[in-house]
Amino acid sequence: MDPVINDFSIQVATVNGSGSQTANNVLMRSLFQLGIPVSGKNIFPSNIAGLPTWFTIRANKDGWTARKKEIDILVAMNAVTVEDDFRNLKPGSVAIYNTELKYTENRTDITYYAVNFPEIVRQCCPETKLRKLVTNMVYVGILQHLLSIEPAEIEKAIRKAFKTKAKAADLNVTAAKAGAEWAAKNLQKKDPFRVQRMDKNKGKIIIEGNAAAGIGCMMAGVTFASWYPITPSSSLCESMLEYMEKYRMDPETGKPTFAIVQAEDELAAIGMALGAGWAGARSMTSTAGPGISLMAEFIGLGYYAEVPAVIFDVQRVGPSTGLPTRTAQGDIRSMAYLSHGDCKHIVLLPDSPEEIYEFAQTAFDLTERFQTPVFVGLDLDLGMNNWMSDPFPYPQKGLDRGKIITKADLDRGVKFERYRDVDGDGIPYRTIPGNEHPLASYFTRGSGHNERAEYTEKADDYQRNMDRLARKYETARKCVPQPEVHNDEKARIGFLAFGSSHLAIVESQDQLRKEHGLATSYLRLRALPTNGAVKEFVQRHDRVYVVEQNRDGQMFDILRLELGADQGKLRSIRHYNGYPIDARSVTDALVASEKES
Repeated sequence: MDPVINDFSIQVATVNGSGSQTANNVLMRSLFQLGIPVSGKNIFPSNIAGLPTWFTIRANKDGWTARKKEIDILVAMNAVTVEDDFRNLKPGSVAIYNTELKYTENRTDITYYAVNFPEIVRQCCPETKLRKLVTNMVYVGILQHLLSIEPAEIEKAIRKAFKTKAKAADLNVTAAKAGAEWAAKNLQKKDPFRVQRMDKNKGKIIIEGNAAAGIGCMMAGVTFASWYPITPSSSLCESMLEYMEKYRMDPETGKPTFAIVQAEDELAAIGMALGAGWAGARSMTSTAGPGISLMAEFIGLGYYAEVPAVIFDVQRVGPSTGLPTRTAQGDIRSMAYLSHGDCKHIVLLPDSPEEIYEFAQTAFDLTERFQTPVFVGLDLDLGMNNWMSDPFPYPQKGLDRGKIITKADLDRGVKFERYRDVDGDGIPYRTIPGNEHPLASYFTRGSGHNERAEYTEKADDYQRNMDRLARKYETARKCVPQPEVHNDEKARIGFLAFGSSHLAIVESQDQLRKEHGLATSYLRLRALPTNGAVKEFVQRHDRVYVVEQNRDGQMFDILRLELGADQGKLRSIRHYNGYPIDARSVTDALVASEKES
């Protein structure tokens, strides 16, 4: 049997609330410490405890870290799901299971390892009340032995996880060692999977996307945030608060230089954020799809009144309670056009923690430059899962506050009319509270105003204002993050994708080239509105597959509206089962479509 080195996926099937998250992160981090590219995906239920949960870890020597559709190694700890978990394994897989499950080995095409977890735990943990807490660390030890993970790396990862709790760290190190020793004595290795130290992760970190957003907001100079807890966005403001309390306290008074407010609901949260943005603060809120729905009218007011605020939408399956712990890209249409009337919003679409950090800063510059709400579209996979990342660079440029008229400007005779387009780019000038000049004041109004911010219901005034807002949106096409284009001169087929789909696309390109001899180009869309690069990309290819994680092809529809005569070249690949998108699904869908073309 030829060994399979540094190329496998592990799925751990447990129950929510069992404490398995720490053990899973220890396992993933130990592989990361060995220099092996790795990723972790947590699939968990929306209730507090008791329902099934799965954690998948992918290790890949070539750097492919998107979710892998197939499971190579299963650790079965849940009696409710064990039959289905085993049934879904492909031939050649490995199944490690707790003997307490009373499972009957009924397949000859997979490798079984039955483990007496209760016996191991009794031997390594004399205190009965603590045994449940260390059971999961035992399977870390089992895998340590079967995969030949260096014991020192397991201990290092455990002590990092329990860095302020020495007693808990010691107990978990003992449990992992007990699992490894039991496996060495009782299990005869019959599978090909093992690890070997590499050097591909030098200088990298592991971080969740929401934490990256929190750091980016702090670096952007945010001074006000209002939010209402909702999965999967809650950890964004929670992590930002931790960073701000550490780095943004007044050194003389010890008091915060910011305000982060947990509002009573999403309506209040966006209202507060817009109020703070109007007052001159760099303000934001974070939410998910249901919160976006509730914010619609306020977002529209911000668009028409031209008030800056950044909205982070960490997308999930919906609506209502929906599946709050499953991932999707289902709010694309909402973010692009949210509210009644004619609204078009700037939407940033990062693909990684590094880009989330960067775009968090970019969003605050754009919201103030264009005086309009700006969305940053994440998703649960990006926001709540673990990602390898390069360290974030410290910002080198100053803040872009946009067109602000100061008292000094008015003193020297600059004319101020709040909603007049002076420069031809659709963007007016604004003053902010604190400007003491008598000509600095104006009424902030919704859709019924003229250039001087006076109330009006005149048709011509309204139409001129709407045309100016459209002109401002056209200006934004040149200022938002531009698409990342990788053209293959031999390719007649292109991919167009965005956000967390990126890793699956680049791996699918590799599969198509190796398995089907098919060259493909790739445009990664990083923001709305689009620009001429998208049209040019579509024109140079016979077919362009728009890949997204929603049922209705929302980005596909937006692009068809923008492309006009070229829209016939577009095809749609949609992934919408709540799991993070994988390369194999993309490859299979494209090959099937090409056969039909």
